[in-house]
Amino acid sequence: MKTFIEPFKIKTIEEIPITTIEQRTQFLEDANNNPFSLRSEHITIDLLTDSGTTAMSAKQWAALMDGDESYAGSRSYYKFENIVRDITGFKHIIPTHQGRAAEKILFSVVGGKGLTIPNNTHFDTTRANIEYSLCDAVDCPVEVGTKPDVTAPFKGNIDLEKLEAVIKKAGPENIPLSMITVTNNSGGGQPVSMQNIRETKELLSKYNIPFFIDCCRFAENAYFIKMREPGYENKTIKEIAQEMFSYADGATMSAKKDGLSNTGGFLACNDDKLAEKAKTMLIITEGFVTYGGLARRDLEALARGFVEVLEESYLEYRIKQVENLGNQLIEAGVPILVPTGGHAVYLDAKRFAPHIAPEFFPGQAIANEIYRISGVRTVEIGSLMFGKKDENNNHVAPPMELVRLAIPRRVYTQSHIDYIAEAVIEVYNNREKLRKMKIVWEAEFLRHFTIKMEYID
Repeated sequence: MKTFIEPFKIKTIEEIPITTIEQRTQFLEDANNNPFSLRSEHITIDLLTDSGTTAMSAKQWAALMDGDESYAGSRSYYKFENIVRDITGFKHIIPTHQGRAAEKILFSVVGGKGLTIPNNTHFDTTRANIEYSLCDAVDCPVEVGTKPDVTAPFKGNIDLEKLEAVIKKAGPENIPLSMITVTNNSGGGQPVSMQNIRETKELLSKYNIPFFIDCCRFAENAYFIKMREPGYENKTIKEIAQEMFSYADGATMSAKKDGLSNTGGFLACNDDKLAEKAKTMLIITEGFVTYGGLARRDLEALARGFVEVLEESYLEYRIKQVENLGNQLIEAGVPILVPTGGHAVYLDAKRFAPHIAPEFFPGQAIANEIYRISGVRTVEIGSLMFGKKDENNNHVAPPMELVRLAIPRRVYTQSHIDYIAEAVIEVYNNREKLRKMKIVWEAEFLRHFTIKMEYID
């Protein structure tokens, strides 16, 4: 059949606000031109993130009622632990309330001044937690992964030559672990090949450096491997995921993505000493080792979510919905990062608004205008999120200036996707009206969450 359908039916609905362009213009002004500061009741379609915005299934909602809220030794934890261990194979499964909590614990234990953590591309909270621990966070993307207009099957790969150069420069003894993020969020939601994961493990083993996976979208990455990498077309998603994890020494996860739930995460590893230190930190900051800052009913929902996310029919729908939005934009001439990734469509702000230099935040200007004319909230992933200043206070831009349209799982229908496409196309067709922006206040870390901005007339 030519038409792909959602592999589910709607059982309950939530009303969404319909506002006017005059209202939204005021809402943006009140939010200091930062979409993060908009109130949810002022959002028609929310593409800010796919994290924790999933529509849970009837079986997940039913599982909530079976949550065992015991402080210690909850049976809900052991159900969660068993399914995560079955997929990942890791010895220690440490629950947290979300992914950045797992990152905070991990880098509090292994981080420190003078150390370096390489990755294909660190996302914002990962980088922030590494840098907060006084480590250096170094990105090693493959060259093709920094070219939005070039198509390749695995643009999320880590560049092994760059990685080895970082190891030699920093010294293996100063690299407590190295990571790969699957899929590569900052790189456009692009997948990482099994070959790249395997070869990364081989390289790191040569230098006795532990290998961790940031696995918040592991199932989507496994689906891309099945579709694109020879030798995996007849394997199940679970089998592919199990092989991915077999090469790693540990993982962090925001289960608010491929856990198909509204909250949760974990830190997993095989190292007994690392796990002991992490569990101590968990108890200090999150909660006991069998709940980790979560209500135990949330562990029940996650246990079910990890089953549902491995269903190929769900993943096919998930990837095709994102691809459909991307195709509509491409057909209208809108410059996007190609091919479309697993969880989002990324607008290429450099080609979208070439008259706005990176230091004047073209991605933020685009995101704001999309919201103003449609009520669709998106997020900038470029100079605002990752830009820095050099020693002379000059702007240092990241490799790409992007606007991410992250699609929540099992939430929006095809008519919503069509509406999103129409909004973006309208902004693109009037792109010469987009204006430069400047920062008037920023926080020391993760500034994009709370930034205050103004337009430059």
